Amino acid sequence: MPLITVNLIENVFSPEDKVQMIEKLTNAMVEIEGENMRSVTWVKIEEVPEGQWGIGGNAMTAAMVHQLQKG
Repeated sequence: MPLITVNLIENVFSPEDKVQMIEKLTNAMVEIEGENMRSVTWVKIEEVPEGQWGIGGNAMTAAMVHQLQKG
């Protein structure tokens, strides 16, 4: 029974984005392990509050991530 855990910074992704992540990650596992594994593939999304996730010595906020998404 696969369990995929996704850690995200809070307030970055919409509920619709998260549904899409769950669907696509499940599909990826099914592609590897076979259709019989769909019903037992779990995807768990955990959100970390802004400022409690650091990259390169900097605490990240949702605004910073949105700026990175823009390029």
